Amino acid sequence: ISFSPPCVIKPRALWSGKQIFSMIIRPSKESRILLNTQCKTKNYSGRDEDLCRNDGFVVVRNSELLCGQLDKTILGSGSKSNVFYLMLKDYSGDDAGDALCRLARTISNFMANRGFSLGIDDVTPTTSLESEKLSLLTRGYETVRKKIIEEKEGRLEAEAGSTRSETLEAIILKELSSIREAAGKSCKEELLPTNPALIMAQCGSKGSLINVSQMVACVGQQAIRGQRVCDGYNGRSLPHFDYGDKSPVAKGFVSNSFFSGLTSIEFFFHTMAGREGLLDTAVKTAETGYMQRRLVKALEDVVSQYDGSVRNSYGEVVQLIYGDDGMDPAEIDSPSKFSRYPIDIQHLLHHSLASVPARNELSLAVPAAENLIDATTSKWSKIIDDEFRADLKKLIVNYLTAYKNTFNKRRTTRLCPTNELTRLTPSQLNSFMNLCWQKYNRARVEPGTAVGAICAQSVGEPATQMTLKTFHFAGVASMNITQGVPRIKELINANTTVSTPIIRVELLDSTDAELARRTKMRLELTTLGQVCSSISEIFSAEECLVEIVIDVNRIRLLRLDINMDQIEAVISQKLKIGADKFQRPIDERTNKPCKDRLLIDVTENVQLSWQLREQLGKIPIKGIPSVKRAMIRTRKSEETGEDIYYIVIEGEGLKDVMATFGVAFQSAYSNNVMEVAQVLGIEAAREVIIREIQETMSGHGIGIDERHLKLLADNMTYKGRVLGYTRHGMSKMKESALMLASFERTADHLFEAAYYGQKDPISGVSESIISGTPIRLGTGFFDLLYKPISNKNYSSSNSMSAAAGGGGSEASCSSSFATMNGNSTSANKKRAHPDDDIIFDW
Repeated sequence: ISFSPPCVIKPRALWSGKQIFSMIIRPSKESRILLNTQCKTKNYSGRDEDLCRNDGFVVVRNSELLCGQLDKTILGSGSKSNVFYLMLKDYSGDDAGDALCRLARTISNFMANRGFSLGIDDVTPTTSLESEKLSLLTRGYETVRKKIIEEKEGRLEAEAGSTRSETLEAIILKELSSIREAAGKSCKEELLPTNPALIMAQCGSKGSLINVSQMVACVGQQAIRGQRVCDGYNGRSLPHFDYGDKSPVAKGFVSNSFFSGLTSIEFFFHTMAGREGLLDTAVKTAETGYMQRRLVKALEDVVSQYDGSVRNSYGEVVQLIYGDDGMDPAEIDSPSKFSRYPIDIQHLLHHSLASVPARNELSLAVPAAENLIDATTSKWSKIIDDEFRADLKKLIVNYLTAYKNTFNKRRTTRLCPTNELTRLTPSQLNSFMNLCWQKYNRARVEPGTAVGAICAQSVGEPATQMTLKTFHFAGVASMNITQGVPRIKELINANTTVSTPIIRVELLDSTDAELARRTKMRLELTTLGQVCSSISEIFSAEECLVEIVIDVNRIRLLRLDINMDQIEAVISQKLKIGADKFQRPIDERTNKPCKDRLLIDVTENVQLSWQLREQLGKIPIKGIPSVKRAMIRTRKSEETGEDIYYIVIEGEGLKDVMATFGVAFQSAYSNNVMEVAQVLGIEAAREVIIREIQETMSGHGIGIDERHLKLLADNMTYKGRVLGYTRHGMSKMKESALMLASFERTADHLFEAAYYGQKDPISGVSESIISGTPIRLGTGFFDLLYKPISNKNYSSSNSMSAAAGGGGSEASCSSSFATMNGNSTSANKKRAHPDDDIIFDW
C-alpha cells in the first residue's frame, strides 16, 4: 500500500475520506488500475458541475477521487456509472472484486469502531419545524374548506368530462398530498446534516425523504385505490363523523407524525391503506410469476445467429439484426448525447487523456487529428458502422475547438490556457481510437446468445417490482389510465379490447382554439335528447303526433354543425320511418317551416308512440358512437412558446377518428394494439407494443433496454398478425407438440400429435430437455467437424500420382510420412489397434 501525503498536516496529520476511497480503488502506485469517470449524484444542485455547492458531482481521475460525495448512483447496483462496473468493463472481474472486498472490509471496521445508530432524538422535530407544520396544515385545511363550500353552493367549475364532486375530490387530494411534500422539504432544511435518518435518505442506502417526513412531521393522506377513503356506513367513512362530511380528517388525512403518535381514527385509516399494500403484494406475485413463465416459454428458443439475424428453432427470422443495431445490452453504456451508438465515447476520451499523459509530445491541430482518425478507421473492418466513425471525428473536432473563441485567438504563446485545455497528442488519440474499436467489437452481440430468454427475464423481473394498482389520474380530475401489471398483461396477451382505450390526435391547425372546440364536438357522441327542449306526444281526434322541439341556442353554444334536415335524415335512417311521416309546422311570423320543431305522425300505431318517444332521446345525431368523451389539452411549443392544442379521446374507433374533419390523421395514436394493427398495419402495431410497455415501465421508475422490447414485439408480430403470449397465441406461434405439451394442456397436445402423426425435429429448448439431447444454444450452437483419412487410401493415391509422372520425390515423401506415423506397410497388416491407421487432417 502506498500512502499519499495527508491533506491536513497541522496540528496533526489527517487523511480525508476522499483519499481513503482513492486508496481503496488503487492501493499502490504500481497498480495498473487507472479509473476515470464523472457523474451527478442525488444531491447535485443542478448547476456548476464540479463546483456544486452540495458536493454532488463526482469526478474520478486516474483512480483519484477529486470531488463529490459517493452515494447510490456511483456505488449502488443498477447503475452503469458505478465505479465497480467500470472497473469490471475496463479491467477485469478480479480487480473489481478485490476493490469491492477492500471497500466492504474498510467500512465494516469503520462502522464497528464509530457506530451508526438511530434514536428517538434523531426524529424529534424542532420548534421551528413544528410551527412550519402547523402553518402548512392551517393553510391546507382552509383551502379545502373553501372548495367544499364552493361545491355545495354550485360555484365550483367542473373539469372536462368530470362531475363537480369528482373535480372536488381531485383538488382536495392534490392539495393534501402537497402538504406532506412541503413537510418533507422543511425536514430536509431543518434537520442537521449529521442526522442519521437524513443521511440514509440522501445517500440512497434505505428509505426516502417521505419516510423521514412521516417520522418527524406528518404521515399524510391515506390513499386507497388512488383515492381518499371512500364512504361506507351510510354516507360517511366512519360512524364518528357527520353525514356527507368531506373534511380531511373524515377522509383519511393523518396530521400526526409517527413520533407524536396517531389517534385511534388515524390509526384505523392507516391500517386500511396498509392492508391494501399487503393484498397487492400477494396477488401481484402470482400474476407476474405466471406472466414471466409464459414469456420464457415463448421466447426460449430465440437465438442470435452467425449472420447477425435472430431466429427461432424452426429457422424463422424474427429480426434481421438484433435490436436494429446488433449491440448486446449487457455490454453497452448508457445512452450518450455524443453518439447515436450506445458507447460512451466521451468517457473513453477522458480516460485516454488522463491515463496517457504524453508530456513530451505536442498537441495535434484539427487537420492532423482528422487525418490520423481517417488513417486509423480505414484499417477497421466494415462491420463498424460509418455513422460511428463520423461520431468519433465530430467529438475530437469539437474537443479541439471547444475554447477557440473564449481566449486569445493567437495560440502561439505558451501561457495561452487553450494549449492545455484542449491538448490532444498522437499517443492519446491512438489510445482513444483503440479503446473505441475494442469497445465496439465487444459490444456486438455474440452468435448463439439466448437473446429470447434474456428478453423474457428482463421484462418479467421488473414487473414483479411494479404495483398492481389499476388506475392513475393523469392530471386533475382527468381520465383513468390502466397502469402497472394489468396493463402489461393486456399488452402481452394481445387483448382485442383494452380496459381504458385512449386515442390522441393532433389538429390541422394546432394553434386554433375554435377549430379544437369544433373538432371535439364532431368526435364526441351527442344524442338527440341532449339538444332537445322537449319530446312530447300530441293527441287529437284525427291523428296522433310526436313533437320534437330543438334548443337552437344549445346547438349554437356546443358548436354542433347540424340542422333540422340532418336530424330528420338521421331519425329516418335509424328508426326506419318513411319521409311521408315527417311534418314541419309553419312559423307564423316568417311563413316558413320552423327551424326548431319536427312532428312525426304515428296515427297508424298509436300504442307505440311512447316507445318512439323513449327511442328518440337516445338517437346519436353527431359524433362517433364508440367515443365516450373527448377532451382538449394544451402544451407549450418549444420553439415559439405559444399554446398548442390537441385532443385526447376516451374510447375506440381509430378509423372514424382519423376520418373526422379537423384531425391531422398522420398523428393519430391509439393505445389499443389490435385496433392499430387492423387500421394501420402490423408495423404500427409493433411500435405501439414497444412504446406502451416502455411508458408503463417508466411510469413506475423502471428502465428496460429498448432492444428487449423490440424483440418481445417482433416475436409477437413476425408472422404478420399480432399473437399474444397465451395458450391460443402460443399454439399458432409454435409447431412442436412436445414444447406445447410442456406448457399447458399436456394430454390434449400429445393426443392430437399422436392422432395426426406429427413429426418433431427436436430443435427447441423444451424438446431437447425432454428428450435429453444437447440444446442448440451457446456452446452447443455449433458443430465440430473432422475429416478422417485412411492411411491406405492416402498411400495409394500418392503412389498413383507418382506413377502418373509426379517423380520419385512425392512417393518417397508419402512413404516417409507413413513411417513417421508408425504405420509402415508391414505394420498395416498387423496393426495393434483398429484406429492406428487414421490420420486427422485438420
